[in-house]
Order: sequence, then structure tokens, then C-alpha cells
Amino acid sequence: MTMPLRFPRLSLSRRLSGAVAGLALAWGLAASAPAYAAQIPVRVVVVTTFEIGKDTGDMPGEFQTWVEKLPLKQVLPAPGTWHGVMRYNPGLQVLGIASGEGPEHMASAITALVLDPRFDLRHAYFVLAGIAGIDPNFGPVGAAVWAPRVINGGLAHAIDAREIPPDWPDGYTPVQGSTPDERPVPPLHSLSGDMAYTFNPALVRWAYDLTRQVALPDTPALQAIRARYAGYPRAQKPPAVLLGDTLSSETFWVGARMNRWAERWVAYWTAGQGVFATTAEEDVGFMQALTLQAQAGRVDPDRVLVLRTASNFDMPPPGQTAAALLKSEASEGGYSGYLPSIDAAYRVGSVVVRELALHWDRYGARTPGTPVK
Repeated sequence: MTMPLRFPRLSLSRRLSGAVAGLALAWGLAASAPAYAAQIPVRVVVVTTFEIGKDTGDMPGEFQTWVEKLPLKQVLPAPGTWHGVMRYNPGLQVLGIASGEGPEHMASAITALVLDPRFDLRHAYFVLAGIAGIDPNFGPVGAAVWAPRVINGGLAHAIDAREIPPDWPDGYTPVQGSTPDERPVPPLHSLSGDMAYTFNPALVRWAYDLTRQVALPDTPALQAIRARYAGYPRAQKPPAVLLGDTLSSETFWVGARMNRWAERWVAYWTAGQGVFATTAEEDVGFMQALTLQAQAGRVDPDRVLVLRTASNFDMPPPGQTAAALLKSEASEGGYSGYLPSIDAAYRVGSVVVRELALHWDRYGARTPGTPVK
């Protein structure tokens, strides 16, 4: 039996004294907070999701390559965030963060950053550059993919695979629906959450056009990986810069059936306009935080980009099971295209970051792709 919750009653005088104490505590915290004489100028925020060890000198995570190569030498404290520090390049006025993996870490890190009194980010660009799984029906491991959209793959009704009705394509339905292809499609922004985000199309196209000719590493290991995907012609192409949507889910799913679900889910929430390309964790948390802060006027939602680079395929090649793929990735010490994807994220993303930062006279007042008035 569930016991009813009981809250102690407070007299009016005690409630007032508690409120006064709370205000005093808030004022005390404000008074003890560090005072900043001048805000740190930021043109671009580079957002990564993890670092393995140190920020320099060891096996790189997503953050390290930016720290060492852009570079981001100046260390700034980032209290209340997973990584604890940020990195800054004062010449370029570029700030870099490592949010921590998962949408919760990402949302809290972005919120903490935007509310940090050291920064005015109303005109800053945000570039999320991270690794991801890729659909072999879309492209190869090692590719770099600019996302026109982010689709929420974590919010759904789910039925255990052993109980899925035989006429359903998979076990997932919208939270506001009871069938996989619920019609009409529930509202994207509703009590059930935000299911899809569309980036500024002109900015995404500008970033893609600027980087589409960037040469990406094509190692013998990548060639061997993609050669196993017979019957998937796009998976067998060399790495390239592409355009495709990312599906954001905290569950690390794998397999051909889950891949078909992802393709269907992206098409469903984008009215057939989206193309499932990559799968990652943090993008929904990233967009939820920025969207809410944009409503308060603290960031510009038209200045946001997501670049995902493919570290692995999200399903096994013909003749291998999903479980065997998981085991092989673990036994090989990580994702099959991990280091090339880390390199690609910087190699492609830094072109955009440097262009924005070095030509602030051009892009500070006007977002790329915006017609000149």
C-alpha cells in the first residue's frame, strides 16, 4: 500500500522567517560569488561530449584534439559541470567545453555555461562536434555529417520485443499514441516533450559548402571495415563530408532491426523530409537547453550547428549478429573507426570555427547564409 505524503504545517511567522532566511542565504551566496570586472568575449563555443583522461598528452577524447590543435590553452574553471574546466583561445575568442556523456550532462553543462556571468553568449555560435554511429544505408565509417535536424529517439512508448504485435514494424510508438504510425502525428512540442529540432537551413548549408571538399583520412583499417558491408554501396565509399539527420537517444542500441526503427522514426517525425544518418546521445539535451535559453534571449537559436563523425556502424555486416558486433567492438578496445572519427570532427569542425572567429567583422552581426539587406 502506498502511504499518503504528509508535509508539516508551518505557522505564518515560521514561513516568513524561513523565506527571509532563504533570501539571506541567496544574498550571501551572491555576495560570496566571484566578481568579474569584464566579461570574456566569445565568438564561438565548441561543444564536445567527453574526454578520456587528461586534456593533453594521452589517448584523445573528443575534447583533446581541439585543446591541442586549435589550440585552447587557457584554462577556465567550470564549477558545477562534469569536466570542471573549460578551455579558451583569447586570440580567436573561442571557448571549448566537454559536457560529459548523455543528454543530462549536456543539458546541465550548457545551462551552466549560458548562465555563467563571465560570458555574454547572445551572439555566439555553438558548434557541437562529436562522434556517432552511422547507418550503413547512409554512409561510411569516418564520414563527417552536418545535421539539418535532431530527432528525439529516447522519448517513446516501447513494447518488449517478445510482445510486439505481428503487424507492427517495431515496438515503438509516440508517447501520445498507441500505434507506430499514429495519425495525425502528435505535436512536436507538447506535454510529451520536444521530438524534433530543425537548425537554421542557411547556416547548415553554408557550413556544408565550406567543408565539403575537406579531405578525410581513409586508413587501411577503415577500408577493411567497410569492405565487410557487401550490399551497402554507401557504406563502402571513402569517408566524406555529408548532410544527414541525427537521432539522439541515451540507449546505445545496435542491430539491423533497431536501425530500421531509427530510419522509420526519423521519417515519421519529419513528415518524410528527414534522412537518418547518425545516432548519438547528447543532441536532444543540447537543443533543449539552448532552446529554453533562447526563449530568455541569452543565445541565438539560428547560430547552432551539430557535426557528428562516424566512429562505427550501428548494425553488423551481413553474416554477423548484433551481439557479435558488440563483442567484437569491445574486444578490439573501442569503436572500429574511433581515432579517424576524432580526427574528422576537428578537421571539419575547425574550418567552420576558424572562419567564424577570424572574420567576426562579417559574421558577428550577420549569420552566414543570411541575405544582405
